[in-house]
Amino acid sequence: MKSIFLSFLLLVALPLLAASPSPDAVLGVWKNGTGKGHIQVYKEGGKYYGKLIWLRDAKNEDGKPKVDHRNPNAAKRNQPLIGLVMMRDFKYKDGEWTDGYIYNPSDGKEYKAFMKLKDNNTLSVRGYVGISWIGKTDTWTRVNYEGRSPLK
Repeated sequence: MKSIFLSFLLLVALPLLAASPSPDAVLGVWKNGTGKGHIQVYKEGGKYYGKLIWLRDAKNEDGKPKVDHRNPNAAKRNQPLIGLVMMRDFKYKDGEWTDGYIYNPSDGKEYKAFMKLKDNNTLSVRGYVGISWIGKTDTWTRVNYEGRSPLK
């Protein structure tokens, strides 16, 4: 009876363990839901961050790099959008990256956020105010730079 119970437990537990992604599975470059930006997710000091590395329209009408003109901190309003760290402090827990923050340069606001992989190439990113059901989810797609630097 004991061996039947252990066998059953293994049959139930193994798929659950296999379903959880590796903590570093989120690393790489992701195209946001609008397709207008690429965000490089990287790890630093045990936490996960995201930096804007490509914009479809990276320059303004004058041919100059677009800047973070809606930033609530006036000292940062001339900072170029390319290179902007827009995601910070995510921690991996139970198959999700949680307790992070995402900055939206379109409105100059920062939101609480979490991320979850749908599959190896699809990332669900949810930003919210206060509680997670008051927010917005964006679906990102992994970008394959095929050995070339994503910064070029």
